[in-house]
Amino acid sequence: MATPHAPPHGPDDHSNDSNSNSNSNSNSNDDNNRRSVFLGRLPLGERRFLADALRTETVGGTLLLAAAVVALLLANTGASGFYDDIKDFHFGPGALHLNLSVADWAKDGLLTLFFFVAGIELKRELVAGELRDPRAAALPIVSAVCGMAVPALVYVAFAAGGGGDLRGWAIPMATDIAFALGVLAVLGTGLPSALRAFLLTLAVVDDLGAIVIIAIFYSAGISLGALAGAIAGLALFWFLHHRGVRGWYVYVPLGLVVWGLMHASGVHATVAGVAMGLILRCTLRSGEETSPAAHIEHLVRPLSAGLAVPLFALFAAGVTISGGALADVFTKPETLGVVFGLLAGKTLGVFGGAWAAVRFTKAELNRELGWADVLAIAALSGIGFTVSLLIGELAFSDNPVLADEAKAAVLIGSLLAAVFAGIVLKLRARKYRSLVDAENRDEDGDGVPDMYEEDNPDFHLRMAALYEAKAAEHRRLAEVATRHDVTDDGPA
Repeated sequence: MATPHAPPHGPDDHSNDSNSNSNSNSNSNDDNNRRSVFLGRLPLGERRFLADALRTETVGGTLLLAAAVVALLLANTGASGFYDDIKDFHFGPGALHLNLSVADWAKDGLLTLFFFVAGIELKRELVAGELRDPRAAALPIVSAVCGMAVPALVYVAFAAGGGGDLRGWAIPMATDIAFALGVLAVLGTGLPSALRAFLLTLAVVDDLGAIVIIAIFYSAGISLGALAGAIAGLALFWFLHHRGVRGWYVYVPLGLVVWGLMHASGVHATVAGVAMGLILRCTLRSGEETSPAAHIEHLVRPLSAGLAVPLFALFAAGVTISGGALADVFTKPETLGVVFGLLAGKTLGVFGGAWAAVRFTKAELNRELGWADVLAIAALSGIGFTVSLLIGELAFSDNPVLADEAKAAVLIGSLLAAVFAGIVLKLRARKYRSLVDAENRDEDGDGVPDMYEEDNPDFHLRMAALYEAKAAEHRRLAEVATRHDVTDDGPA
């Protein structure tokens, strides 16, 4: 995440939780029968960690949007020739199968940093975040899975019905968290932290699904020798890391070797980034203030959000858009499948998954929120950009025209999803402000929001003293006002 200062959850945290939950056997049945709250209050440490992470993602989303706009301008103005020459310029050692174009270096190289951070994020969610508790994780996982399955079905329905190419079925499945949060920063200020966490968890599960899909369905012919070498490099990475070996001069060269072998193996090179992220340790050891994963993520996330992803967008989003091209997007079955998969499929899938999980499990929606809030987040999940563009290139690698049309469809579908989400967010803005005010209220000024201290006797004693002091001051002012009224005879 953006900063490691929030207290991570380690093994001791889990044991403390289990000890506190086992104080009374008579309470265990109540705990099992208790209904969990969907989009309820986050733990304070998790909320602070999330806020810092989203701050970086929001900046990254703004840069990503700017890069996409620049790419579209370059591709649709007199600079298009210069832009194409840069994208197609090749460099790198050919003997190592790495004589790639600038666009391919951005797609296979720089984007590995994005997936590396995604791997760390996924590991942390599994070890210490929302996905640690199976009961708490079930609902966002169900929502995310439905939010991947429904868009794929929408695409297949359009493509099969119109005789189109079915290989692009995975294009509308992914959510671009940086882009979604960039839109959220502009249109959804004051969103409650629970809704932001829900969006982030959805995106993490989406990333995992996209990683599996890319590795299984969009990898080239596999070279077993190179793949074995990559796996051996990952095993060495794991061994050195868990033995406590430190130093960027050890892991950066090793990571480059693993990446190169993964690229040569035919498995998409970004999978190497995910694997290395998952290897990092997220728990604390004696004498550590932050885990290695949190420290490394703190260093790498700005490079991913501020450099790697915007540069990928700069060379991936530059598609020629004319009146005819826009007409093709709304007439071809593949592009219609992408647009409606992102706009309708993601929204219906995520919202329907959340509703079904609440309807048929013990989860219940936070009473302070409404289903319209979930609908807004579901619509935001339809902003598919980075991974959708990547899958579009991989799916139609032998058909550049269709690949560009799919990219245009991704841009249009994401834009429509952002507009729809923005409308819902604005309609709910007043409700959000009251919730956020309640989340942030800190009347005793100790730096901890009051809602997190409701079970702390010291907090209530401090508040009692505070109100007694205010009452005493008001009594004094009343006495002053009374004396003033008695002595004031009015004008002479």
